[in-house]
Amino acid sequence: MADNGSAALIEGLARAMARAGLSVPAGLSRLTGGATMESWRFEAGGEAFVLRRAPSLEFLADRPFGHDTEASVIRIAHAAGVTAPEVIVELEPDDGIGSGFVMRALPGTPNPKQILEMDDPGQLLREAALDLAKIHALSAAELPAQVPTLDYRAGIADFREQFEAAGGDRPIIALGLRWLEDNVPDPVEPVLNHGDYRMGNLLAEGSHLTGVLDWELAHFSDFHEDLAFGCMAVWRFHRYDRPALGLGSLEEYFSAYEAASGRAVDPARFRFWTIYRTVWWALGCLKCAQSWRDGSDRTLERAVISRRTSEQELDLLMLLEEEWPKADQKAPVIDYPHNETEEDGEAVDWELVDSVSEWLSSMKDKVAGHDRFQLAVARNALGITKRQLLDSAWDLHFDEKLSRELLSGEFVISDADLATLRRRVLDKVRTDSPKYPALRHALDSWPLVDWGTYREMEHS
Repeated sequence: MADNGSAALIEGLARAMARAGLSVPAGLSRLTGGATMESWRFEAGGEAFVLRRAPSLEFLADRPFGHDTEASVIRIAHAAGVTAPEVIVELEPDDGIGSGFVMRALPGTPNPKQILEMDDPGQLLREAALDLAKIHALSAAELPAQVPTLDYRAGIADFREQFEAAGGDRPIIALGLRWLEDNVPDPVEPVLNHGDYRMGNLLAEGSHLTGVLDWELAHFSDFHEDLAFGCMAVWRFHRYDRPALGLGSLEEYFSAYEAASGRAVDPARFRFWTIYRTVWWALGCLKCAQSWRDGSDRTLERAVISRRTSEQELDLLMLLEEEWPKADQKAPVIDYPHNETEEDGEAVDWELVDSVSEWLSSMKDKVAGHDRFQLAVARNALGITKRQLLDSAWDLHFDEKLSRELLSGEFVISDADLATLRRRVLDKVRTDSPKYPALRHALDSWPLVDWGTYREMEHS
């Protein structure tokens, strides 16, 4: 049974379903995940449905369009043969349960780990390329006027503003901004981009694509942007050996997309958009902290997601390191010293954190659904706190002076000390996300000196 005011939610949902000629919902339960929007699964008339909603309009305040436009885009995509869900009915203000819409549930799992282990990833990759080609072929004339068109340079300028608002003291993000400004390509004829086409928003079953979810970031842009976003390291999870969606090679992906769309993929534009969206997600993570601080979204996930910024800094530096001479790329990276973890006397700060985490672990079998997910997020937050308490070099990870020099154009990107940047980001990710798969790739790729301390903590 649902929590979080389920009686009121069922009443409002019943009013919406009645408009679609369907029966009163039953078996309402909140799906895990969904840090911004909520997803609720339920039954009606012997069929399964999913409600996607925001509890209030405040959740949509900084978005270019609302759920009515998102639902319209999904309807058009579904009608064109995209594996988008079928929208049944939109919520109305008199329903009293916020903004959103109801979709017919699709088969398959959204779990990236399960999808990436399916028997025929190549088939999945080809189907994803075909689906993306269908999305990019949708006629602008048929789509809602509220769907925006991305201006590349305006987007980069907005990144700068976000960076300054967040302190302007992270050199690797500054490097990314500077690179984008120096390498922005000429505009091309825009097509509809899904905007969030990646593992986590795809459903699959039996090595077949069964659904494409979460269309809230749809916009018109270069088709390379959609192609690149799903290939970012963060969305490939543990499959660093499969750069295309975690399913296969870029050559396979590009070939399948070109055959389905009739468009030629430009590797240089693909690289630009990979870096662009990596900077975008780094700043998006930073913005989560501000949303939590100002009270606009006081959910636990907001605070924890903000610490994923360091993952994107690591990915961004690996994308940019070819800007440096080979000699700099081979320079050894030396570890920072770290505090000892053996203590005497009364419990110290990190031990108190450990004790709370252990207690939460004992409670996991007493909660279910979204509460169990939140418990895991809480333990993750405590783990980050403990590692930061033990990190004597934490203050060295930020450098406003270097960031400003990079953004001002006072020297070229390769003048920054690559070994120092690598050391800072490796240590920062060690604190924030020690099991991030890209860390293993970095440790295997970069020349390191005495990183035994990290390897001991990697699986803690």
